[in-house]
Parts: sequence; structure tokens; C-alpha cells
Amino acid sequence: MKHFTRISVLVAASALLVLAGCATGGQQETAGQYIDDTTVTARVKTAIYQDPMLKSAEINVETFKGRVQLSGFVSTRPSIDRAGVVAKGVNGVKDVTNDLKLK
Repeated sequence: MKHFTRISVLVAASALLVLAGCATGGQQETAGQYIDDTTVTARVKTAIYQDPMLKSAEINVETFKGRVQLSGFVSTRPSIDRAGVVAKGVNGVKDVTNDLKLK
């Protein structure tokens, strides 16, 4: 019986270690989150491209857990503001960090 208890404890501890190894931290995404972020990125890029004020701008879009970061260059200050508004209006965007710069 003593042997059975030791084996049970060992198996339980091993299972906990395996489960802990599968958990994601704050800096990692699950496959589902990655797909969601890819979809959000594509939607934001499309929305920016369809906006006449931003169509020719050099704007990069990155998404991590629904938070969008805009970077690159635009010609005018109103274009910076407009890009932020357009990005915030896209379904799935939780927050926007607007790092756009003037040329």
C-alpha cells in the first residue's frame, strides 16, 4: 500500500508539471489568439487602405491580444489622428498605440 501511495503522488506531481508547462505567459499567444490577431491586423490594414486620406501612407500594423500598434510614416498630422480613429473602429480592436511619425 505504501508503494501505491508513492506512485500516486509521483503521477500526480508529473501531471501538474506537464499542465504547468502548457500554460502560456503574458508574452505568448495561443494558436486561437494568433489567428484572431492576424484577422484583426488584416481588417485594420484593409480599413486604412480603403480610407482616401490614408491609402498612400506607409503604415505598418501589428496586433497582440487585440491591441493594435500603428507605426510608419504619414504626410500630415490629421493623417496620424485619422489612422488611430480608423483602427479603433475595427471589430476586435481593444486598444490602439499610435506610433506614426510625420515624413
